[in-house]
Amino acid sequence: MSVMSVIFRNQLLNYRNIMSLIGKKIKSFNLNAFRAGEDDFLQITDQHLNGRWSVLFFYPADFTFVCPTELEDLADNYDEFLKLGVEVFSVSTDSHWTHKAWHEKSDAVSKVKFTMISDDQFKLSKQFKVLRKNEGRSDRATFVIDPNGQVQ
Repeated sequence: MSVMSVIFRNQLLNYRNIMSLIGKKIKSFNLNAFRAGEDDFLQITDQHLNGRWSVLFFYPADFTFVCPTELEDLADNYDEFLKLGVEVFSVSTDSHWTHKAWHEKSDAVSKVKFTMISDDQFKLSKQFKVLRKNEGRSDRATFVIDPNGQVQ
């Protein structure tokens, strides 16, 4: 089997795992997070997603080349999400301290007004089946959560 065949097979299996989450209620979690402002650090729980539409955007790591462009795009459209009643959360396995440092150093990431969740214990990455087990990082993935806490 060629390397490309193995990669494609693994991506297909991961896609099937992620698709199996649709319609399922998210599990309880309590994680550290960074949000620019007066109180930079906060705790985010599953309760923060209840009662409104939410987007969870997973990305591999802070201080990389591609991730800031994705976060910048979300930041540029954040007000539109809010007008639609949708809250945005970015998620990586970096610490909340690293999120803050990246926010302070990157012109693109400094635009981010939404909450950046630290999944340094891999709770969300495992729950949403996006953890790269041998790397301790998440794959890129986006999930829409409805007001009842179910993956759509």
